[in-house]
Amino acid sequence: MDVVIVIILANFRNGQETYKAPRYHLEMTDSRLIERWKQTKIIGIIGMGDMGQMYAERFGQHGWKVVCCDREEKYEELLESSRNKKYTVVENGHFVSRVSDYIIYSVEAEIIDKIVREYSPSTKVGSIVGGQTSCKSPEIKALEKYLPEDVDIVSVHSLHGPRVNPEGQPLVLIKHRCHNEESFPFVEAVVSCLKSKQVLLTYEEHDRITADTQAVTHAAFLSMGVAWYKKQLYPWTIGVNRWYGGFENVKVNISLRIFSNKWHVYAGLAITNPAAHQQIMQYAKSASELFSLFVQGKKEELTQRLLVAKEFVFPEQKSHRLLLDDSLLERYSLSKHVPQEGEETLPNSHLSLLAIVDSWFQLQINPYDHIICSTPLFRIFLGVTEYLFMTPNLLETTIDAAIHQTAFRDDDLEFVIAARSWSSIVSFESYDLYRRQFEEVQEFFKPMLPEANVIGNEMIKTILRHVNNHSI
Repeated sequence: MDVVIVIILANFRNGQETYKAPRYHLEMTDSRLIERWKQTKIIGIIGMGDMGQMYAERFGQHGWKVVCCDREEKYEELLESSRNKKYTVVENGHFVSRVSDYIIYSVEAEIIDKIVREYSPSTKVGSIVGGQTSCKSPEIKALEKYLPEDVDIVSVHSLHGPRVNPEGQPLVLIKHRCHNEESFPFVEAVVSCLKSKQVLLTYEEHDRITADTQAVTHAAFLSMGVAWYKKQLYPWTIGVNRWYGGFENVKVNISLRIFSNKWHVYAGLAITNPAAHQQIMQYAKSASELFSLFVQGKKEELTQRLLVAKEFVFPEQKSHRLLLDDSLLERYSLSKHVPQEGEETLPNSHLSLLAIVDSWFQLQINPYDHIICSTPLFRIFLGVTEYLFMTPNLLETTIDAAIHQTAFRDDDLEFVIAARSWSSIVSFESYDLYRRQFEEVQEFFKPMLPEANVIGNEMIKTILRHVNNHSI
């Protein structure tokens, strides 16, 4: 059985390597040994949130023995919900750690140190331990600090949400400490049932790449949600005049998708990853400065600034097919409004998209460099942004709307305030403030989240199928 591990050493442009990155086919043990592992080895999962449950169910369905736990006060509830599941629930992490040959800590980055400290004394001799947090620096430090020396460390991170099919999605493997030569092939064998695209990185590379591909994406959609909440507005309910069409469907569906998840998924990446701080701060700064040019009517300065950013981010896209187009996205709307004859949609300034390209330029980030291990949301956001900047005359129309149209001016103001609010919360490293703001907005959108998730899932499937066909 072969598993392809991709070593990220190359730069990418438009999904193509600028020089050849080495690919290593790591010869895995034959199927007979894998079957013996399934009979004799136990996989342990500490933390049964959405991703922990997804891992437990997938591993169990593919014949691995899985033992798992969550917080002790949730034991009876988890025991009841796991009836007819192919995994075993135990009371706490001590019972998981003492029997498991590979232990995955699937907990929030904020508490990884505390949880590893509590359960590491029970770690089985000679086992393998890793984590599934979104920021690896605190995770690896905790594992190094508390685990016995005879324990190997191999961490993982699925770069997608629990409701996304893992097949073909990036799965980062971090081979941090392996005394036993079988440890890494064993972990490969376990996670191969996810059918994900495995990417081998160090934990430092992981944190840099996730900051480049996730931090600003999340900041943008979180800021949209806050802005709509502050205006007490469901943007898809006001007809075709504003927030109507493919672009707006992406903004609405992905923003609501984020707010349908748990707050700590995004707080962990933003607050614990120093590289993410810089990018979130720059995004807020770019949004503020561009908006200032809007209200001052400085069209020439705005145009020049965006063209310079465009040339840096999209220099080679002129001769390639775009990843997405607006017509592909038009049918994925929450709006029940049927356009009437004579109704026109006002052009949007698309401040959220202009600010992302400006911030990439200011930080000298090439978004295509790490496309092979990016999240679905990032690939969609990149495709929409590329469409805005590379479709003939669309950027010019957007700039003209930003300077001369005032229909979105107060919405842009709320967006800037929201972006700066998130950047302040991250700079304060306040999980409490992050949670309070996130859950406040989440409560506002709560009635719409089930329908938004259904439509958003279909939209994402269509977009990713289209994007994958265009070599991204």
